[in-house]
Parts: sequence; structure tokens; C-alpha cells
Amino acid sequence: MTDLRDLKYSQWFKGADVDGDGFITRQDVLQMGKRFSDARGDAAQSATARRLTEELETFWNQVIAPMDLDGDGQVDLQEMTEGFRRALTDPNLYQQQIQLVADCFFDLIDLDGNGKIDQSEFGQIFGLAGNIPIEDCAPVFAALDRDGSGALDRSEFHQALTEFFYGNDPDASANHLFGKIAIAV
Repeated sequence: MTDLRDLKYSQWFKGADVDGDGFITRQDVLQMGKRFSDARGDAAQSATARRLTEELETFWNQVIAPMDLDGDGQVDLQEMTEGFRRALTDPNLYQQQIQLVADCFFDLIDLDGNGKIDQSEFGQIFGLAGNIPIEDCAPVFAALDRDGSGALDRSEFHQALTEFFYGNDPDASANHLFGKIAIAV
């Protein structure tokens, strides 16, 4: 584990702590999904929103809740960082650990349903729902659009998440996916 991954995890924690109380709870995890559904204009009853809620429940139960070492029903930054350090060691486990939730988020971000995320969709969802400054969205999107097509396909999206959660490269394009981090050179 490197300091870089700790910085990335801390940035992700800020977004996941929806109510800003310094802890991630089951409610925060579900609110994350609601933010994205609301930004998309998706009703809570839509198939995509329901699927996201189900996958986030699984994500809470299988990934985040086990990090709650003191059993208080909430995960602080230290518990989450240590939990990610233990759990996210092998990118080959991405499919079991992150992919299902990521697929739901991809479907929500893909506002027009064309199977790709364009820069406008990326900015709208990550900027509005992800609480990332809108000016930070364009350069992150450009770096993630590896083939220069002007859109992220599902493969590029998964590659970015793999790079973010498992990667140690300070020059990786996905380091700032959930907001700009200060990388020491």
C-alpha cells in the first residue's frame, strides 16, 4: 500500500460520507446512489435505481460493513482505509468487489442510454452528484478517454475504477476520478 492509494481512498471517503459527519454508514452508501439517481432524473422506482440500491446494499454488507471494526454501525476514515488496504489488494478481484456496483453507476451516468459516457454526462454526474468541482471534470474525462473517441465505454470506465482503487502509479489518469488529490512528487 502506498500513500497515493491512501490519498485516493480519502478522496473517495469524502464523497461517500454524504452527510459529512466523518463516518460512512449504510444510509450514506444508499444516499450515494440516490444522489446519482436524482442527478440523472431517475425515479427511485426505475429499474436502474432499484438495481443500484440492491447492489449498494450488497456493497455495504460485503465491503464496507466488515470494515466496522468497533461494531458501532459506522466506518470512519481510518477503518475504511485499513479495510481497503486489506480488501483491495488484487485487481483480479475487481469483478467480485466492485464491478456490479460500477455497472450500475455506469448505467446511471449514461444519461442517453447509448452505452457510452460523454463529457457532458460525466461532468453532470460526477460534478453534481459526486460533488467534484465542475472545472476538474473535463481534464479527468479527457485523461480517461484513452482512445480519444470523446466518450468512455464500459471498458474504459472499468479500467479507470480498477486503476483508482488498486493502482499505485502517480501518473495514472484515474487518480483524480473522485476529485483532485495532491500527489507529492
